[in-house]
Amino acid sequence: MRTYLVIFGKPRYLGLLRAEDEICEGVSKRAFVVINTSRGAEVAVVAGELSEEQVERYSKCYTAADGNGARDNVVPLQEVSLIRAATEDEIKAMQLHREEEDAILIRARELLRLHKLPMKLVDAEFILDRKKLFFYFTAEQRVDFRSFVRDLAREFHTRIELRQIGTRDEAKVVAGLSPCGMPCCCGYWMHRFYPVCIKMVKEQNLALNPAKISGLCGRLMCCIGYEHANYADLWKDLPSPGSKIKTDSGAFVVVGVDVNQRAARVLTPDSIELRVPVGEFEEFKERVMRGERWDGGKPTFPVSAGLSDITEATDAIACNSTVSRDAPLQPSDNKRPEDEKNKAKRNRRKKRNTSAPGKGRPNEKNTKSPKPDAAKERARDRQSG
Repeated sequence: MRTYLVIFGKPRYLGLLRAEDEICEGVSKRAFVVINTSRGAEVAVVAGELSEEQVERYSKCYTAADGNGARDNVVPLQEVSLIRAATEDEIKAMQLHREEEDAILIRARELLRLHKLPMKLVDAEFILDRKKLFFYFTAEQRVDFRSFVRDLAREFHTRIELRQIGTRDEAKVVAGLSPCGMPCCCGYWMHRFYPVCIKMVKEQNLALNPAKISGLCGRLMCCIGYEHANYADLWKDLPSPGSKIKTDSGAFVVVGVDVNQRAARVLTPDSIELRVPVGEFEEFKERVMRGERWDGGKPTFPVSAGLSDITEATDAIACNSTVSRDAPLQPSDNKRPEDEKNKAKRNRRKKRNTSAPGKGRPNEKNTKSPKPDAAKERARDRQSG
C-alpha cells in the first residue's frame, strides 16, 4: 500500500491517495490522475509519495476545525480514491474549462449587479464532468442568495454551488503578486494559513505601517512568521522591545535584536547603538547601572551622527588617506569664471533694488505722499477769509 499527496481544485485542496502497488504504475510525481472526491470526479496533480510519518503529521495539521479558513464543509485534507490516470483529452478538457470559467465569471457578476447583493464573486470552477459549477464569494455577513442561484442555474444549465471563503482564501484563489514582486506564497506553495499577530512585527522591529506589513488580503503578511522562531529564541532572555535601563548618565533603550550576531541592539544616552550579546546582557545591565563603561559591544554609527562622531568611527579609513584628519580644511583657490560673473550679477541686482525703494516692489510702501483733496482746500480758504 502506497500513499500519495494530491492537489485538486482552484482552492488547492489536499487529498491522501492510497493505492495498491499493482495499480500505481501510472502514478508518479507531477502526474495527472482522475480521482473521486467529496465534490465528484476531478483531475488532480500528484505532489509526491508520503511516508507513514508524513501521513501522520499531515493528519494532525489539517483538520476540519483548523482547516484553510474556508467557510464551507469541504475538509482541507481528505481521503480520495483513484479512478485512473488522466488521459490527454481529459487534461485538455480541464484547460478548456479554465478558459471558459473566465467568461462565466464575467456573466455571473453582471447577474449579481441586478440582484444588488452585498457579496463579491471571486472565481468560478467546473469539475471534470461539468455536472457542477462552483462559485467562490466573499461577504461580510450572511447573504440570502437563493434567487441569485436560480438565475445562475437558468443561465448556465447546470447545478450551481456557492461557497463563501475568507479574505485570505481569496488571495489564495486569485494567486496574484505580493509586494516583494514574487507570487503570493498562499497561491504558490502554501496549503495552510498560520496565525500572524502584531507581536511578531514588534519583535522583528518592523515598521508599524499597514501598507508595508499587509498582503493583498489586507491581513498581516504570512512571511512575517517565517523567522519568528529565531526572533522569539533571542527575545526570551531579553526584556521587551522599547524597555529602558535607567542609570545616572541617562536611559539605555533596547531597540531590537540582531539575528546574525545573536545580539541585542541597545541605544545609549549619547544616541550610539551598541550590539550586546544575548548571553552578556545581564552583565551589561549590571555594569551600566553601576555607572561603569561597557566595552564589550561594538558601536555602530550613532543615530544623530555629527562630523566628529563619524570621523571617530572611520579611523581606519582616515589612516589610509594621504590627508591628515586633524589638518584644517583649506579653501579652494580654483574659482571658476562663471562664479565671478554670477556674484557680480547678484551685487548689481541688490544695488538696483536698494536704490529704488517702492518702485515695483510689493513689500515696500510707496514714499510719494497723496495729493490733497481740492474741495477741502477751498472750504478751508473760505473759513479763513
